[in-house]
Amino acid sequence: QVQLVESGGGLVQAGGSLRLSCVASGSTFSISSMGWYRQAPGLERELVAGITRGATTNYADSVKGRFTISRDNAKNTVYLQMNSLKPGETAVYYCRMYYWGREYWGKGTQVTVSS
Repeated sequence: QVQLVESGGGLVQAGGSLRLSCVASGSTFSISSMGWYRQAPGLERELVAGITRGATTNYADSVKGRFTISRDNAKNTVYLQMNSLKPGETAVYYCRMYYWGREYWGKGTQVTVSS
């Protein structure tokens, strides 16, 4: 059973930066697509950024130019560097793994951006 553990969330002022990490257990990380999603209270979960096993990336339009997703297969870890954070980006940020029709989610890490 794959487990995903996110870390790096916290409280930051608007305009600040955070780097989220997600560590995956098991041996399937290198063949998986990984993604970061977020869910604010009362809203649906939305894709923030994704990275394929070949390291092709995609981003939500709202974060392009400010967020960067990356992966380190040797460490089974995916990162999300978030710069110029906005108060509206306060949410729980989740890590997702997908391979061979299977998906797994972490429990999330809270990001709070104060104005």
